[in-house]
Amino acid sequence: MLKYFCCLLLLAQFHFASAQNTTPDQFLGYPLGSKFAFHSNIIDYFKAIQTANPDRVKLVQYGSTNEGRPLMLAFISSAENIANLEKIRTNHLKSVKLMEGKPDAGVPPIVWLSYNVHGNESVSANTSMKVLYELLNKENALTQEFLKNMVIMIDPCINPDGYERYTQWYNRVQNATPDVTPFALEHDEPWPGGRFNHYLFDLNRDWAWQTQKETQQRIVIYNQWMPHFHADFHEMGSSRSYYFPPAAKPYNKDVTPWQRQFNELIGEYCRKYFDKNNWAYFTKNDYDLFYPSYGDTWPTANGAIGVTYEQGGGGRAGLGIKREDEHDTLTLQNRISHHYATSLATLEAVMSQKERVVSEFIKFHEDAANAPVGNFKTYIIKSKGNEERVRSFGDWLDKQGFTYGIAGKSLSTRGTELTSASEQSLKVENNDMLISAYQPKSNLLRILFDPKPVLEDSVTYDVTSWGLAYVFGLKAYGLKEKLTPAAYQAEQIRNPVPATSPYAYIASWSAAEDAAFLADLLKNGILVKSSNVPFEMDKITYKAGTLIITKKGNENPSFDKLVTSLADKHHVRLVAAKTGYVSSGADFGGDNVVFLKTPKVVLVSGDGISATAFGAVWHYFEQQIQYPVTIINASRLASLPWNEIDVLILPDGRYSELINDKQLEAMQGWVRNGGKVIAMEGATDAFLNKPGFALTKKFSEKKKDTDSFKKFGDQQRADASDSSPGSMFQITMDPTHPLAFGCNEAYFTIVRDAYERDFLKEGWNVGYFTENNYKAGFVGNKMTDKLKNTLIMGVQEIGRGQVVYLMDDPVFRAMLYNGKILFSNAVFR
Repeated sequence: MLKYFCCLLLLAQFHFASAQNTTPDQFLGYPLGSKFAFHSNIIDYFKAIQTANPDRVKLVQYGSTNEGRPLMLAFISSAENIANLEKIRTNHLKSVKLMEGKPDAGVPPIVWLSYNVHGNESVSANTSMKVLYELLNKENALTQEFLKNMVIMIDPCINPDGYERYTQWYNRVQNATPDVTPFALEHDEPWPGGRFNHYLFDLNRDWAWQTQKETQQRIVIYNQWMPHFHADFHEMGSSRSYYFPPAAKPYNKDVTPWQRQFNELIGEYCRKYFDKNNWAYFTKNDYDLFYPSYGDTWPTANGAIGVTYEQGGGGRAGLGIKREDEHDTLTLQNRISHHYATSLATLEAVMSQKERVVSEFIKFHEDAANAPVGNFKTYIIKSKGNEERVRSFGDWLDKQGFTYGIAGKSLSTRGTELTSASEQSLKVENNDMLISAYQPKSNLLRILFDPKPVLEDSVTYDVTSWGLAYVFGLKAYGLKEKLTPAAYQAEQIRNPVPATSPYAYIASWSAAEDAAFLADLLKNGILVKSSNVPFEMDKITYKAGTLIITKKGNENPSFDKLVTSLADKHHVRLVAAKTGYVSSGADFGGDNVVFLKTPKVVLVSGDGISATAFGAVWHYFEQQIQYPVTIINASRLASLPWNEIDVLILPDGRYSELINDKQLEAMQGWVRNGGKVIAMEGATDAFLNKPGFALTKKFSEKKKDTDSFKKFGDQQRADASDSSPGSMFQITMDPTHPLAFGCNEAYFTIVRDAYERDFLKEGWNVGYFTENNYKAGFVGNKMTDKLKNTLIMGVQEIGRGQVVYLMDDPVFRAMLYNGKILFSNAVFR
């Protein structure tokens, strides 16, 4: 009998154990937070939990990273909700007019929790396992209520490549017992750090622009679900406590009263957890809701409640770091506890207002579609002469989920030209792009088109001007009248292979794809020329920079087929020329029609170099134009085989310890023999006032005496007076110089610093500021004077070579359309 009872007891214990999910500790084989879990371990845990709970968890791979790691999204809810997940999704989209038809049932709130957008803010991904386990813990009455009342989405790691760069390094160098000494090796993360993705882009700045693979794939599924709430989990400096809402000012003026109100409510729920545990925190500082390309602001502009959480720690914190000022040691386990608490507080807050969360979201989109706010009811994009640029813009509109079309007829009206903010008479033509404000995503559209966003506070976190007309270099107008677009279909360019080879093919140089076309031609061994002056042929005028691909020098039998196929691939329309004679300008054999070299390009990386500036150039070559670039460590600059290099690119960085006078002399000799240096932003300091280089510091007036009675409490605002976190300026350009070929007459850029360079006395001042080139965004009053009468882009010719000085980064965040063209000129011309 005793034996039988023991068997029953063991069976009951086994049944109880099998009914419980595996904890993170059990799955990992160590206490959660005592080590950093590798990304594959985290994903395997999510898969194991899905296998054990197929009725309550659905795991979806929505993409992969540049390094091949999966991007995963877990849906967690009640068995009933998971069984009806697709119906919930479609009813939700129908309720906000993003899918045709009427919903046949209401939907629960949809909450998306995003962890680890910055790779070395690695507490987030580790926290996601604890959140997943507790949501499915049947012993937890609160989380079971969450599942009944919500659909919860967890992205355990938005940035797997950055996360693995950090965790692989940390797990290699950490002591057997974590060393909490702040100056220990395990708190000294090497360049480039794990914050960024493979191409060293900040994914938390990419939501609006979608330049990166991870973002593009994530926004596809985001638009398929349009969550009511999106929470973004981060870390900040290890000496800091914890930030949760309310957010800091400035808020974008288009954040609704309801969104502001709920931002306050989130703070109330978070405070309950933190006050109960005596955890330190702060609110209303640092993290604002202004720039619409973060993981909180982009969802907010899409009608969601978007919030950011910031835990003190980051890559420097490791598994534990001693904080003398706080009289404590901050551990990974502490950090997990805090993010776990705000994860639950988020869900509690949403559940407390579940009906209104849904109803306000519906109202947001109904108002946008039926009665959009703002001055403009229609946006017109002029297409003639900018067809490829407008096609690229259409691709971007598709990614955002906007609807658009063409005018479909000609008409005369009045509209506000967005870059000048001037009202003008406007001739709308049939093929002009037309975007109506009467659509569910109208609020996001209005915010992104805004040429002069209103700042309620000058202390901001990032870029303060981003208007689409500036960014894409568009001739765009806002109309007060409502116009309905006709159906739009992008023109498919097909260049037929001629029966007889022409004398030459002519291709325009006015679009980013033209640079990719040139790169493809050069990689395939095609000889390409460029006209440095405008010319006319058969009553058609061609601009300076136009590409000319002559039969002479390209006698390969497959020449015509190759050139036309590459042109089709890059949406380039070719003109077949029967002669090399032009009616005005330079004949194709003249001195002003020059050969474009196939350059060997070297890009500098490593300690002292801005990781994001390097990454932007790297991405430009590998992803935008797919042209080979050789990457070297900055420490190799002293021993480069100069005779094997054509172009050397120095991204923004500190070069004082990387380039000495002897190396500058060797570099100058190489330039004299035909080499080209492209020095960007801080890299230009290496040439400042150096013998043989023409770059000098702008003359500054004597500084005023220091204010002896300045107020300590005004320090932050005093610092802001000498800053520009990212404001829009129009650069005055010399359009006749090859560096400016193909760029619009109005060239706009985002200014983040003032380098105070004088105009070149020996060389070409291609781009510069005069007295007032400011367009929009915040610029401190001290910075304003520094940005007057200063060189932005210059070219110095030394012997047969060049030094290109770029005090502005034209490929910053891969945002600026004209910048891509200008940088292509710097490389290839």
